Amino acid sequence: MKSIYKIIILLLGIYSSMQAANLRISADELINNINYIKTKNNINAIVLIDTRTEYLYNQGHIKNALNFPILQTFENLTQNGKIVNPVKFAEMARNLGLKVDAEIIIYDGGSFFDSSRLFWTLEVYGFKNVKLLSNSYTYWENKHYPIATVARKIIKSDYISTIDNTKLATKFATQIAIKNPIQVIVDARGEKGYKGEVSTALRFGHIPKAINLPAQHNIKELKDGTSSLHDISKLKEIYSDIDKSKKVIIYCEVGKLSSTNYFVMRELGFNVANYDSSWKEWGNEFYLPIVKPQNKK
Repeated sequence: MKSIYKIIILLLGIYSSMQAANLRISADELINNINYIKTKNNINAIVLIDTRTEYLYNQGHIKNALNFPILQTFENLTQNGKIVNPVKFAEMARNLGLKVDAEIIIYDGGSFFDSSRLFWTLEVYGFKNVKLLSNSYTYWENKHYPIATVARKIIKSDYISTIDNTKLATKFATQIAIKNPIQVIVDARGEKGYKGEVSTALRFGHIPKAINLPAQHNIKELKDGTSSLHDISKLKEIYSDIDKSKKVIIYCEVGKLSSTNYFVMRELGFNVANYDSSWKEWGNEFYLPIVKPQNKK
């Protein structure tokens, strides 16, 4: 009987790993994917999105990739980190020919912060089949995989915005989470920000009840000078103290770095939402509670 239980546990572990790994794809896997190879004539073609600036995109990008510069995911980055409004996003999505049921793969220059931010944005706006390329553009370029300098032709889509509020946290939702025992708050800023030693807002400290899991903990540095997400086993270890039965709200400075935590926790099977305005909003609202550093009044 014990041997049967061991087999079941092993199979469940394998299944869990398979489930956890389905939100990323490597460059080597992509280059051999028939839906990438036959992009021009395949109705099931993969849609690649480059989150780098238009300038870098025009200098060279993965063949057939579209360009969605990461700054376009923000409504007004100089004020806060709020996600681009539904009307503006819908227009951009239609102009890029994006459809909610398309297989979309996102990449950036190697930080994974930009690609994760767009991953989260697309999920908020109803896209169901989004993944990250687990390698950077530099890796693709170094492997001498197909590169282009001319944008692919686009047929506009009829996309209409829908919002998945389970993936978008607000100031109000975060206030509730502070007092809710079945919710967890994660601060994805660096340790100095969490401890209140530095701040981009008027106040220093962190949101009450928040635990500190810096976005950088999700990343490993590579020899080519870029970064990669840690593998699933390492990420499971990093997030092992968080109860999967609880709803998680993540924040950082403006909802960009925390998008990386969002992506990883989605991979690991958590019920998670990203607070878009994050500390930029919370730290400037003096009526909202914070945990202050001991040397601050």
